[in-house]
Amino acid sequence: MTKTAGDISSFRLRHSFVIRHSSLVIHSAFHSIANRFAALLMKVLFGCVARVHVVGRENASQTGGFLLAANHISHFDPFIISSVAGRKIDWMAMAEFFRFPMLGFLLRAVDAFPADRDRADRKTIRTAIERLKGGRVIGLFPEGGIRDGARSLLEGAPLRPGASTLAHIARIPILPCVILGSDRLYSKKRWLPLRRTPIWIAFGNPIPHFSKLEKSEERARVEHELSAAFQNLYSELQHRFRLTTDDLPHPPRERVGVRRRVCAFKSRPAAARSPQSKITRLRATAIDSLMCASMNLLQSRHHLHARSRHEMENYVTVCEKLTAENFYAVPNNVEIAAPVDTRLSATITWPSPINTNFPANNTARADFFPCARGWRAPTVLMLHALMSASHIGYRRYAARFNELGWNACFVHLPYHYSRVPRGYWNGELAITADLIRNAEGLRQGVIEARQLMATLRERGCEEFGVLGTSYGGWIGALLAMVERDFRFVALMAPIVNVEHAIWKSPAARFMRRELRRANIDPSLVARHFHLSSPMHNQPLCDAGRVLFVSGEFDLIARPEDVEEVHGKWRGSELLRVPQGHFGYRMMRETIARLKERGL
Repeated sequence: MTKTAGDISSFRLRHSFVIRHSSLVIHSAFHSIANRFAALLMKVLFGCVARVHVVGRENASQTGGFLLAANHISHFDPFIISSVAGRKIDWMAMAEFFRFPMLGFLLRAVDAFPADRDRADRKTIRTAIERLKGGRVIGLFPEGGIRDGARSLLEGAPLRPGASTLAHIARIPILPCVILGSDRLYSKKRWLPLRRTPIWIAFGNPIPHFSKLEKSEERARVEHELSAAFQNLYSELQHRFRLTTDDLPHPPRERVGVRRRVCAFKSRPAAARSPQSKITRLRATAIDSLMCASMNLLQSRHHLHARSRHEMENYVTVCEKLTAENFYAVPNNVEIAAPVDTRLSATITWPSPINTNFPANNTARADFFPCARGWRAPTVLMLHALMSASHIGYRRYAARFNELGWNACFVHLPYHYSRVPRGYWNGELAITADLIRNAEGLRQGVIEARQLMATLRERGCEEFGVLGTSYGGWIGALLAMVERDFRFVALMAPIVNVEHAIWKSPAARFMRRELRRANIDPSLVARHFHLSSPMHNQPLCDAGRVLFVSGEFDLIARPEDVEEVHGKWRGSELLRVPQGHFGYRMMRETIARLKERGL
């Protein structure tokens, strides 16, 4: 019997419905299991190391959707609050965390979702409202970060407007929550068996929405009620449990026992350094290890083919005849960056001088942020890290450079941001087992930066600065080998020891497996170091303008490697920062040091 077109169409619809329904069931089951496991883990963990006293627990068990707003004194807060609340809480987390594949996967598994701390994101607002109207609980920290003392809302500091805005749009109540004592868990002694650090949590009465008031009046009323609730709960916990000064919030640095460190320079001997904090090292090592695992996971998608050894031999044979200036020379017959205007910010795009197999990567791009001084002002080239989490932080620092009288260019390095081919993660293709593509990516980045500098020179710019991080620091070091017009070259955790990066780094375990499988050995790779390794070269610019910045607990750009290249680039300066390869402190201290040097 022949089926009609209608029968076929009906069958396809039913089949599609079954697939979608099955997918939803699997998705729901996965999140249910992940949340149950996470809840059990948190209860066991914090049940062993902490003794949590809860006031007003019944307020956190009410039905329906509501917004839980809490003060923020440590990174442990969301986990501890979730372990004692009577409802499942979907937390808003920093958007930067979701840029890392493994960490983002874990956060989404427990229904957390990204939120930008510096601007209102429509997608975040829409996600929060949909969940609130669906009867779920959304958790957020209206302070926008970890706060203590006068900066804390517990002491009367102003609230950010996000909580009142969400409550107004979703027409739901806000539940205030105050947590104290969790900041003491930064001290390693608090994790000793049977220590059980006391922690105090108070859930206040829900603050309803005031539908009869105008929008602005309602938001002001809610913010006033919320601020008062925080201070009242804070006072109630102090009186009920007779808390001492040590029980109240302190900066994480004080709890860890690390005093503010003085910048370490070449003249300071190793023996004079302040003692390294074991807890800081542990935290940095854990984060670096997690990120290395993520990189290896992504690299596992990239395998070498049988001819890789032969192709690598041909490539290095040609490159051995070249100098760095030859290798990174700007082609005469290639169109350089198009002229840019003088708006508050502008995008500069131009055809890359190097064509790759990925069309998206063949268009170079830089976001230009001019200062009030115009084109003749010096320009800083901001070169981001491999698989950089977000461009937002760089934009904020671009504004700071503008205030200091500098123009700023945020350069989209090969295979990153606007140049990511469809189906790949940001920066995934920049460093893989394909060493030829890696080398050509570095070459592409350096040549494009030189093109950009040439265009800006035509506009009257005579001096430049480089602010490079990790992969961007590597490209910045190579750029310093062929350009001299720099006021400063700041290289933060740069990849300077290419041999270690390939053959010993924990971030390249899968890469090494592929290289050995293809019979590509260290001696073959080393034949390219005169072009790609800062350790084997000297800068063309004045070495006294170079600032190396090293993370004391860095597993990827090892501090001993950065110190070695600092010694070889005689006259350069070395700044040591107590963090791993991944962290935000290094950027702040680098810019502070550049300001001290007068940029």
